[in-house]
Amino acid sequence: MAGRIKEEDIAEVREKARIDDVISSYVTLRNAGGGSMKGLCPFHDEKSPSFHVTPSRGFYHCFGCGEGGDVINFLMKLEGLTFADTVERLAEKVGVQLRYEEGGPQRPTGGPQRGRLIEANRAAAQFYQEQLATPEARQAVQFLLERQFDKEVAEHFGLGFAPQGNDSLLRHLRGRGFRDEELVTAGLVGEGRGLYDRFRGRLLWPIRDTSGDTVGFGARRIFEDDRIEAKYLNTPETPIYKKSHVLYGIDLARREIARTSQCVVVEGYTDVMACHLSGVKTAVATCGTAFGDDHARVVRRLLNDHEEFRGEVIFTFDGDEAGQKAALRAFSGDQQFVAQTYVAIEPDGLDPCDVRLRKGDEGVRDLIARRVPLYRFVLANVVNRYDLDRADGRIDALRAAAKLVTSIRDRSKVDAFARELAGMLGIDPADAQREVRRASARATPPAQVAPTLQGEAAALPNPRDPRLLIEREALKLVIAHPVLTFASIAEVDEDDFTHPAYRAVWRAILECGGPRGAHAQWASALQQAAGEPALQSLISALAVEPMPSRSEPTAEMASEYIYRLQELTAQRRIADLKSRLQRTNPVDETAEYNKMFGELVALEQHRRNLRELAMGES
Repeated sequence: MAGRIKEEDIAEVREKARIDDVISSYVTLRNAGGGSMKGLCPFHDEKSPSFHVTPSRGFYHCFGCGEGGDVINFLMKLEGLTFADTVERLAEKVGVQLRYEEGGPQRPTGGPQRGRLIEANRAAAQFYQEQLATPEARQAVQFLLERQFDKEVAEHFGLGFAPQGNDSLLRHLRGRGFRDEELVTAGLVGEGRGLYDRFRGRLLWPIRDTSGDTVGFGARRIFEDDRIEAKYLNTPETPIYKKSHVLYGIDLARREIARTSQCVVVEGYTDVMACHLSGVKTAVATCGTAFGDDHARVVRRLLNDHEEFRGEVIFTFDGDEAGQKAALRAFSGDQQFVAQTYVAIEPDGLDPCDVRLRKGDEGVRDLIARRVPLYRFVLANVVNRYDLDRADGRIDALRAAAKLVTSIRDRSKVDAFARELAGMLGIDPADAQREVRRASARATPPAQVAPTLQGEAAALPNPRDPRLLIEREALKLVIAHPVLTFASIAEVDEDDFTHPAYRAVWRAILECGGPRGAHAQWASALQQAAGEPALQSLISALAVEPMPSRSEPTAEMASEYIYRLQELTAQRRIADLKSRLQRTNPVDETAEYNKMFGELVALEQHRRNLRELAMGES
């Protein structure tokens, strides 16, 4: 088993793995000025973007939840990986050959590592793609051709074919050096009386995450004698495949979703293909499960879905009863989005793949263009179940629809929806609003107490405290621009910082050799030296937080802040001396009084010198 990864190789990975490239696979980042980028935090739900990334410093920080760190820290927290797994994953992407120290701490045991599971799925995808060109796959190829998906399309989407043999993939991957345990854990091989290929005699779609890694497969029944009746099979839950988190096509759609602020959610793999080929390149699909809260979080991050920049999410459903139920489920989660939600349903009940077959690419584009607001579709669906020609039918429809209106979390929309409901039913808007209020009163849950910060986080300084402004800005310069502080930092010491957290950060700076000891991974080293999570969060905040000035920091600016920091210390000492002088009797304690008076004169001169240095007059 490999030992510890060499420190110089870890440093090279940090340097070469651009943090904005890695994070943009999970979060849509937009320019925030001052060399910073921002988006919606992937670690907590929020309506406004408070997640900042500063590529020049290789750091991120969320000013909402306090998470922050470097590129390795980000992947570890988001993907739940070990440090070594994260370094190996990044090293593979940026082309760094890792070396291991013999005799160092060993890699943790407890099952195959994520990197091996990704490699196994990648090797399986390649094997399946090769099998699609064999005579055995004729029926799978015919299935695709009947839907106007030719060889080029199959290659673009990475489609493949699983042979009907019991262990074709198993034998192939064993030959590639994979252990049985790895293949079972990856969901590629099943266990029964013996080991067997999980997918046999099926057309396969590789399911990739936002970074493009294959994490699982969707498999379609092709042969009539397939003993498994289910039309579709999917990879079971594995350490790298969680069906509530993955979306088919997200690797191909994510950049277009970010560019257009639109996401189209369809129901099947072929629908995603049809949409992309028709020019609707924002289409994705769930994998064997309904669209849920976790899917919504993935989409929101890619949309950069917040109050200041609203996008749109378009659901497509079949026109049958199952499709209507799916629309109701989508509506129940509608308020997770700031974006406007729509539904696009073909009048003939066709899905996007069938629309493309009958009406061509333009038909698919028209389907999406003719979308209607989701709330309107759902309300109409409920209302249409009742006989509106009868008074009791209208009352029943009102009560049923009012429950839906009360589920809207954006209270500013409730009155508008109630008025629209009144129009559908042909009743007075005031009657609809009263019924909505009654339904809301019946459904209101007990009040919940908002969580409060406790422990270490509660001790962090308020970043807007004017009394601590100079301390904070000086530390930001030392962390983010250490070279600029060389000329003026020598005389700074721990006593120049009044807040305990800022003093602790300064101690971490000294432990790492001071600003002159800064290197490419300076901020990461400071976080490690700080140790405590609250202080690590503070350091990441200081690393990405912009300076008050819009201009690029200079050595002169750094000197000004550092000299002003020392001037404040001098002022505090002067105030202390003056207080002691007032309490000292100049007659009875003449020597002590004269000594303190001399110190006061010297301190006053020192303070004036610092003021002149801060103003650049010396």
